[in-house]
Amino acid sequence: MANILTITIALPLLGALALAFLPEGSDDRAIKVVGVVASAAAFVASLVALAGFEFGDGGFQLEESFAWIPAIGANFSLAVDGVSLLLILLTTLLTPLILIASFASVTDRLKGYVASFLVLEAAVIGVFAATDLLLFYVFFEFTLIPMYLIIGIWGGKDRRAAAVKFFLYTLLGGLLMLVAVLYLFTQAGSFGYQDVLALELSQTEQRWLFTAFALAFAVKVPLFPVHTWLPDAHTEAPTGGSVFLAGVLLKMGTFGLLRYALPFFPDATVEFAPWLLGISVVGILYGAIVALMQSDIKKLIAYSSVSHMGFVVLGTFALNATATSASVVQMVNHGLSTGALFLLIGFLYERRHTRQISAFGGLAKRVPIMAGLWLLVSMSALALPGLNGFVGEFPILLGTFQTNRTAAVLASFGAVLAALYLLWAYQRMFHGPLEGADNENTSDLKRSEIGVLAPLVILIVAIGLYPKPMFDLVEPAVDRVLSEVGVDTTLDLDPVASTDAEG
Repeated sequence: MANILTITIALPLLGALALAFLPEGSDDRAIKVVGVVASAAAFVASLVALAGFEFGDGGFQLEESFAWIPAIGANFSLAVDGVSLLLILLTTLLTPLILIASFASVTDRLKGYVASFLVLEAAVIGVFAATDLLLFYVFFEFTLIPMYLIIGIWGGKDRRAAAVKFFLYTLLGGLLMLVAVLYLFTQAGSFGYQDVLALELSQTEQRWLFTAFALAFAVKVPLFPVHTWLPDAHTEAPTGGSVFLAGVLLKMGTFGLLRYALPFFPDATVEFAPWLLGISVVGILYGAIVALMQSDIKKLIAYSSVSHMGFVVLGTFALNATATSASVVQMVNHGLSTGALFLLIGFLYERRHTRQISAFGGLAKRVPIMAGLWLLVSMSALALPGLNGFVGEFPILLGTFQTNRTAAVLASFGAVLAALYLLWAYQRMFHGPLEGADNENTSDLKRSEIGVLAPLVILIVAIGLYPKPMFDLVEPAVDRVLSEVGVDTTLDLDPVASTDAEG
């Protein structure tokens, strides 16, 4: 287990470096092999980390620390708890699947495309594993560069504008966090997580610092009203970019709120929690209503992400162990279901070169496998019992109901609206009369495409039927964070306690 986290970060970087040394004009097969092997090796390394992780321990494990910038006391410090380890596993699982799915559609500058994803994977793993604030900030901001390139080079016709908008929004949010990090350094004399956590900050200091961190993470989630970069980025990004963006990159925001904003600024967290609950509910309903109005299936799923990520933030600021643990599980669930939907949209776009819902109809007669998988994944996204979305969203609403009944009731309408926009889109695309030569000639999924979707579909069903291992992994870490905020997690799901909390 020695330095397993460093190894997990290094493996995709070594793959990107190997690609850089491949001569120009190299066979695409060599590029594909390097990309898949490097990303798959990172997944194996993350499984090794999981094997060495002690369930039931809510503290940091697999800790590593090396001197990085001694002049300012910054260290290359890594560690994981159950939350961060789960998100690292999600990242390393999705990356090789994304690369395999992309090889049929990305032929221009393939080496740069694969290298960008490998660098992006390494940076995101660093975000989830860093326990030095300066190191976290560097990884957090560095993710902008490869994603900017992925959208700006391999995206759609308006890719440059979408890439710039994505870059500027998230960069400006990150700069606010940098100011807060520098202030914390002046107070603690260190960038170390535990040193900053030990600070006793005044209420005023906590308010300002919480605001800076929360805004930076809110842009990344993204929360209403700083969400406007997301639909453009999703629509213009290539399929792989959309999958990684929805599956992993958005989770950096919700992870940051839970890892940093809550435990560092507990008094401000309690003070601002009702506001964050309100904003989350607005985002849930707004994203769902706007999704209903979309004629482009990819933009519909993009707005659905605004709505579904609102549930994650709702659970986080319910300050209830049931809801907050479920919000972490829902991060993974959203990554699996929305990632699978974007893959299916990409596969269909490669056949038809349109994403307009009105261009389809009756496709289930021609593509029954695609139609069946699309329906299953849509049911997961709308939280059908028996699939993974339910075991995330239902406990979020249940736990939130214990602390804020109004927010829980209003948010539940988002689940109803999700059924409307997902099933309505599915009905228009796959049912009804089969009209037009294009629909008649649409081919079903190939074996390679089914192979890419298979791990996601298996997890969607497995988590829905038996979510206990995921909750066992994250609950101790969530309990630790909530105890630092001052929440008594023993009161969860106590009807008397919930009535008092509501009052």
